[in-house]
Amino acid sequence: MKRQLLLGLATVALCAAILTASARAQNQDAFYKLGPDSLEMDGVPQGKLVGPSVLPCQVFPGTQHTYWVYVPAQYDAAKPANLMIFQDGQAFIDMNGPLRAPNVLNNLIYRRELPVMLAVFINPGRTPEQPEPTPRNWGDRDTNRPTEYNTLDDRYARVICDELMPVLYKEYNISKNPEHHGIGGASSGAIAAFTVAWQRPDHFRKVLSIVGSFTNLRGGHVYPEMIRTGEKKPLRVFFQDGRNDNRGTGRGGGYNAERDWFLQNVRLVEAMTEKGYDINFSWGIGLHGSKQGGAIMPEMMRWLWRDHGVSTDPNDSVERSFNGLAESK
Repeated sequence: MKRQLLLGLATVALCAAILTASARAQNQDAFYKLGPDSLEMDGVPQGKLVGPSVLPCQVFPGTQHTYWVYVPAQYDAAKPANLMIFQDGQAFIDMNGPLRAPNVLNNLIYRRELPVMLAVFINPGRTPEQPEPTPRNWGDRDTNRPTEYNTLDDRYARVICDELMPVLYKEYNISKNPEHHGIGGASSGAIAAFTVAWQRPDHFRKVLSIVGSFTNLRGGHVYPEMIRTGEKKPLRVFFQDGRNDNRGTGRGGGYNAERDWFLQNVRLVEAMTEKGYDINFSWGIGLHGSKQGGAIMPEMMRWLWRDHGVSTDPNDSVERSFNGLAESK
């Protein structure tokens, strides 16, 4: 009987080990698929992508930023438009990648789930000799990305607010209301977006964060303490991260909580919740990447702009119709 019990326990242990190994071998991002809101749909007016353009930079001397401007089919130069800025722009406009932001904007603006909105996709700064970031190489080793995105000072906010925004205002009719401006990104691009809004809420008040690097790359892990002790700012933020994001285990096996991406995202959400901020979050099972963030980005955008103007007049035939082509360009 004792032998049978031992054999039974050994069998259970073996099965558990097999299941654990199987779970580890399974790609935790495999379940996140793009929905129809992220795909090109028949009958939906397509916005145009203007660029690439080059923005000279004085904040980081010797560097320049490449950017593209998404102009929706509904943009009317006589009417102020909302604005969204995405860091690591090359990744968000990759129409074979997990984000495909132009499709999201085309579909949601057409159905009036977003206001008419221009979007800017801006890459991290680089010198003219350095390569442009690509969907495979976001530039951490050969551009100014680590300094611009992960540092908590105001320099990158100055790039966006003092160098990019005047150019955009000159070329397009953009609302000056900061409630109509959003900024977002993934990984280090997400903490960069948060820092811009934190430093300059007079320009940006909506933040989209996908697997944000709120870790001690260059001090980003201190944001929860800054939130708790600082003055509350008029920000609205949607956070996304996965339980299998980088979890702070080094090459030698040691654990560093300051380099645990998921822990630090949770800490930041807790701090902002305690302070009474307008936030939302989604914790998935995924890795450090944009699979889950891309799958839910339409919902993130809808939530961030959930209070854009709406008519409840049942006789308002314009409000009850799709948002078609602008009458003037």
